[in-house]
Amino acid sequence: MKRTRILSFSAALALALVSVASADEGKAIFNGKDLTGWEGNPELWSVQDGAITGTTKGATPEDKKSTLKHNTFLVWKAGTVGDFELTFKYRIVAGNSGVQYRSKELAKGEHGPVVSGYQADFEAGKTYSGILYEEKGRGILAKRGEKTTIKPGPDGKKPVVEVAGSVGNSDEIQASIKAEDWNEYKIVAKGNHLQHFINGKQTVDVTDEDSANAPKTGILALQIHAGPPMVVQFKDLLLKELK
Repeated sequence: MKRTRILSFSAALALALVSVASADEGKAIFNGKDLTGWEGNPELWSVQDGAITGTTKGATPEDKKSTLKHNTFLVWKAGTVGDFELTFKYRIVAGNSGVQYRSKELAKGEHGPVVSGYQADFEAGKTYSGILYEEKGRGILAKRGEKTTIKPGPDGKKPVVEVAGSVGNSDEIQASIKAEDWNEYKIVAKGNHLQHFINGKQTVDVTDEDSANAPKTGILALQIHAGPPMVVQFKDLLLKELK
């Protein structure tokens, strides 16, 4: 009997440790089966092979440009984010995509929701993956590898982006990104300090001191970009609030 109790206690302890580890990693915001809790154009967004999948096509298979006339998004409708850490895996074939955060939904466009705000960018090309871009806002706030401070602009709109240092070599970071395969992305936002990581390598470090224009809280959304026909997938999305 004593041995049985010891084994039961050990099993209970192991389960408790797993639960703590899961809580530390964050809560899943995609169930791996369907788009419950998300909203977007069902002609563009679906779940395939356990991953959120966004797909655009041309009018014919030979078209090098999709029929999409504007960027559109799949919006997480279960809440907003302020200070948080989000990890997810992505895979992209052609085109450009990203994750919006601390963002706001504008009026719906012809192809679905239109969103403005911070974006953790990535693409099939070799220029923009890892940057911080503000969709329908202040534009590029940090290129890959940069540590920047955002200052208010003299006109109150266009900011002054000061490069304060480096978090890594842009070419080396790009070389670690797997083409047309799964990569892991992490976004950390706390106060006015924003960081992106891909496959464990930090890609940007931003301090946004443009307080009049810096979003403090807002929605999460996934992007399909106008341009060439593309496929983008997301899975293992884990969100953790930071205190």
